[in-house]
Amino acid sequence: MKGSFSRVWLPVIALSLFCPATWAAAPHRAPYRPPVVRDEKPKPDFAADKAQAHPIPFLLGTNPSTYKPLPRQDVLITHATVLDGAGHRFDDADVLSRDGRIVVIGQHLDGGSSRVIDAKGRWVTPGLIDPHSHDGTYSMPLTSIDSDSSDVSELSSPIAADTWIEHAINTQDASFLYALQGGVTTLQILPGSTPQIGGRAVTLHPIPATNVAAMKFPDAPTGLKMSCGENAKGYYGGKGMRPNSRQGEMANFRDIFSQAQAYRDQWNHYHADPHGPPPSRDLKLDTLAAVLNGDLRVNIHCYRADDMAEMQALATEFDFKITAFHHTVEGYKNPELFTKTGTCAIVWPDWWGFKMEANDGIRENAAILDAAGACVTVHSDSPVIGQRLNIEAAKAAAAGRHMGLPEAPEHIIKWITSNPAKVLGLEDRVGTLAPGYNADIVIWSGDPFSIYTKADTVMIDGAIAYDRHDPAYQPLSDFQLGRKAGVMQ
Repeated sequence: MKGSFSRVWLPVIALSLFCPATWAAAPHRAPYRPPVVRDEKPKPDFAADKAQAHPIPFLLGTNPSTYKPLPRQDVLITHATVLDGAGHRFDDADVLSRDGRIVVIGQHLDGGSSRVIDAKGRWVTPGLIDPHSHDGTYSMPLTSIDSDSSDVSELSSPIAADTWIEHAINTQDASFLYALQGGVTTLQILPGSTPQIGGRAVTLHPIPATNVAAMKFPDAPTGLKMSCGENAKGYYGGKGMRPNSRQGEMANFRDIFSQAQAYRDQWNHYHADPHGPPPSRDLKLDTLAAVLNGDLRVNIHCYRADDMAEMQALATEFDFKITAFHHTVEGYKNPELFTKTGTCAIVWPDWWGFKMEANDGIRENAAILDAAGACVTVHSDSPVIGQRLNIEAAKAAAAGRHMGLPEAPEHIIKWITSNPAKVLGLEDRVGTLAPGYNADIVIWSGDPFSIYTKADTVMIDGAIAYDRHDPAYQPLSDFQLGRKAGVMQ
């Protein structure tokens, strides 16, 4: 669908009406009474001070981001084929960014002193977003040693709701920069799927850094990883622990969410009447009370259609929202689960059959869900796939086309831009090329859904983070530098 460059701006007129007050004269003078002397200094409200000293813990923010954009300048990209992430295609179009934000998409734009990049014959899209990555926790080159030393999961309990994956991320993992070279500008790093509740996620930019705070997307909402199916019952059941069945998994979920309801009520009651000691702090219940309050975005690892229905029933019982099901191998069997709830379906195009619950996948999964009106997005779950999200989307689209569900490039791009932005709660900041959005931009050498196309230039917040043709914009991790030095020797 072609987009229109013309925009109409409607002025907004605000009117304020002031009604002056009138005072009537008293018919007679009131008798004199001596003034009452009062202590104007208010008495300290010890209860309020106490409540302030003990804020409701599940409302507290996560560790703050220290991310700072890379050095940037205003950029005018000209003569490109633009897919804006909102379903529009603009041919021979210009994109102007200023101060790290998109200013306008149009033709024959005047960028003033902006750096001009001629993109004739090339394509421009929003930066790609991976809603399910383990970069920094399953580190390259993924040898057996890397797997054995991975901190992706806390395995001591099936309920690891008190853990945060950001404490386990190796920022020197080369996977981040490989993803950047593939056009990825934002990633959600999730804990593993062995525990039923794996802990809190974190959203990052794939830029060089020595600590995770410097990579954190500023003010991004926080996600929570949950899992259903074979992993928990297989691992913990094999150790003689609960759960050893899907029944035990659901019992665990209902038990811990019941505790979270009571915990939330205790804290709310304390703040309404802050007398006596505050409730005891419980870090697991902090997280789950935040889920019940709608302050954490719930991401659930699930394959089978019946498992997804069970998890939706759990969410209905405890009144929380499931943001997305991840992997969703049997999503095509029940599209209404997604269209009725607004839950997103995060899929692979052709990865299944590696265990019993993942046996019944089909390549047309994404296309069927998309045609039904579901929010569909493609994910990696692997540092290798994370370098080629555009090709993953292309494979899923090709399968749909072969079964009679063709979609244009301007629609397919949503699966790896604006739709995953919804999963992360960042749909008003990234995933779309529109005025005011962050200037996360990829210039591709050609059609991004061609196997022959590469990301030429990748911009994050208006700064060039990677350029395929300029060594000055080709960052290397310490791991890559070490390998390069070893090869040279």
